[in-house]
Amino acid sequence: MPKRFLRALVGGDKPRKPKRSLPSYDEPTPETHRRLTREEEAELALKRTVFAPGTQTLLVTLFVLTITVLPLLQLVTELRAPRTGGWLPMFDVFKTLPTTAKLKSVANVWDVWHLLPRAEEIKSAEKTLETDSVVSKWLLPRVQAVLAGRLRAGNEQVYLGRDGWLFYRPDVDYVTAPGFLTPARLKQRAHAARIQPDPLKAILQFRNQLSARGIDLLVVPIPTKPTIDGEMLSARVRPGSELQNASYADWGARLTATGVRVFDPAAALLQRKAAGGNAPAYIETDTHWQPETMEFVAQQLAATLHLQASDRMDSLRVTEKEITGRGDVARMLRLSGDDLYSTQKITIRQITNGSSLWRPSRDSDVLVLGDSFANIFSLEALGWGESAGLVEHLSHSLGGRPLDCILRNSDGAFATREMLAHELARGRDRLAGKKLVIWEFAARELAFGDWKLLDLKLGRAQTAQFFSPQPSEVVEATGTIEAVSLVPQPGIAPYRDHIMALHLTDIAIPGRTRSESVQVVVYLWSMRDNVWTPAARLRSGDRVSLRLQAWADVSAQYEQINRSEIDEPELQLEEPVWGELTNDRAK
Repeated sequence: MPKRFLRALVGGDKPRKPKRSLPSYDEPTPETHRRLTREEEAELALKRTVFAPGTQTLLVTLFVLTITVLPLLQLVTELRAPRTGGWLPMFDVFKTLPTTAKLKSVANVWDVWHLLPRAEEIKSAEKTLETDSVVSKWLLPRVQAVLAGRLRAGNEQVYLGRDGWLFYRPDVDYVTAPGFLTPARLKQRAHAARIQPDPLKAILQFRNQLSARGIDLLVVPIPTKPTIDGEMLSARVRPGSELQNASYADWGARLTATGVRVFDPAAALLQRKAAGGNAPAYIETDTHWQPETMEFVAQQLAATLHLQASDRMDSLRVTEKEITGRGDVARMLRLSGDDLYSTQKITIRQITNGSSLWRPSRDSDVLVLGDSFANIFSLEALGWGESAGLVEHLSHSLGGRPLDCILRNSDGAFATREMLAHELARGRDRLAGKKLVIWEFAARELAFGDWKLLDLKLGRAQTAQFFSPQPSEVVEATGTIEAVSLVPQPGIAPYRDHIMALHLTDIAIPGRTRSESVQVVVYLWSMRDNVWTPAARLRSGDRVSLRLQAWADVSAQYEQINRSEIDEPELQLEEPVWGELTNDRAK
């Protein structure tokens, strides 16, 4: 045994001066490796910030002036503006608080928590403050004009392209984002947005639901503007190149492998573009395609259907009409004038049936579900004419074949399927006699849409428990607002018009016995030409007077306009009515 070891064992060695040791290392724990919150990061940054003499005083002074002067300026402006009574817009946020009547109805103190404003009500009030802000209205358009004109910068909705072209940001994000079918992306979207992100599940479910009734499904994804006209976004994109999401090819192959029919017009559009000298296929300052592009797709689609003979509309006529409009992407820039992006002229080919505009037929054996790409030249509210859209030209390309359609400007992943599901649940069999359903949607929905799994069960028509006027009847009514659907902020939503929904209770109708059990679901305008209507500022608890009429009287005119529903499935199954405010608040 070594002598050194023996001496150490019996303590014979003299004490040695301890060596200088390295810092000890502890095994990582969740606590030592956890990610700092934003508040903790800010606190650390403030503790380590060194201010020059006088800087702190200057910053505090500027902060106090800002939070004092801006509200005073807003208050003075609103006091000087003409109004018909009620709250000043800047105080609308207080309407989210429970009313005195609701507080008196509380049985015990714990029920008060149920009266506190919901998250969507607070968010809506914040949007109201942003929209009505005098500083925002004055400053934002001017700042954006400098950003777009001098710095070539867009905003949260718009990317600036080449030679005056504008691109809708989600369209660009779609082609540059990670593959929408990758497990990580699906998990991220499901967790962050609490949605069903997988388009394959929804499409296969829909196919199976239709197949059970002997109905075929044809899926028609419309390529986004950067996919076809990518060279106008960046000089690095060669004309004729197809910009596409990384998962798109896999998505199409997997659908085809399961027997789902897909009509993808992208390749045909690129071939047509190359043959035409690379002429643009989309509108320069709009999200959507040129009329000629849309007609070409309608013709190609008609050629692939191989439908059996049916009744024809023999009196269809095509009339050219020049339209001057401003693109929806240009409006999203929220500029004060049209100096940078003025109006454009296009030529549509309007389809008429004799002396009347083309209209869908519910008796047709073909049902088209579509979004704004089908609506853009069909719905006059979008600013590019009417009766000249995808469904009208598909009918014409099919030799005058009648078609049925359900169209909605947004949410192509679920909106039209949801509308169909609601009709079936109310006992109205919209699928009776149908042999084919054509489902058109913008390809961006594959990456950003909510692919809800919906039931298509046929319910029983029940006696209406909610009030509804008779056809062609107009009724004056007063009611208390129980719930309000969300309303988009002007200039942020891609469409300039919007319809909201109200749930009214305690309905009073002149000349009729008042009953607190009478309720009604009302659709009414919330935004016209990117300006909020008075109805957009209504909140739960308000008592309002409206002029009501049956939804069936106006549905053909308003059904295709972007609309929000009250987030209660039971209410969505009730028969709605159309309403117009006769005052901002009932007394």
